[in-house]
Amino acid sequence: MTLNMRTSAIEPQPLRFSAQEQAVVYEARQILLRHLNQNPVLSSWQAVLDYCALTIRGDVERFHVLYLDRRNRLISDECLATGTVDHVPVYPREVLRHCLALNASALIIVHNHPAGDPEPSAADLAMTKEIRNACVSLGVILHDHIITGAGRETSLRARGEL
Repeated sequence: MTLNMRTSAIEPQPLRFSAQEQAVVYEARQILLRHLNQNPVLSSWQAVLDYCALTIRGDVERFHVLYLDRRNRLISDECLATGTVDHVPVYPREVLRHCLALNASALIIVHNHPAGDPEPSAADLAMTKEIRNACVSLGVILHDHIITGAGRETSLRARGEL
């Protein structure tokens, strides 16, 4: 067996954090949240991606919505659903109900793929289209749908699919 054959057979393992590391991640999330609350979200796209990468991770799929005001400042980061290892239920009605309750003008939807590959599925694309259509009918801007994976993120807007 060659060296290449041995290394290619090794599957990457999910990161396990110690209690101290979890505390550091929590503090980093709080710092990013304060930064996003004080600064326009879309003026620093990297800050949005960093925040999503740190916040929307886990062993099961989670669906979050970042609700924004007219100046694209974060009003709230709401986890609207938690699912299984490969599915999370999403209801456009709930996304927009929270939007109206918060008086948000725009939103960014975010979810994770615990397996690590942030490529969108057909179901991800269909759900994004449903939410986009609901946003249009209510005059709300859907800035993006970000899917986080293992060490990278996919933006549906950047891919031209929004």
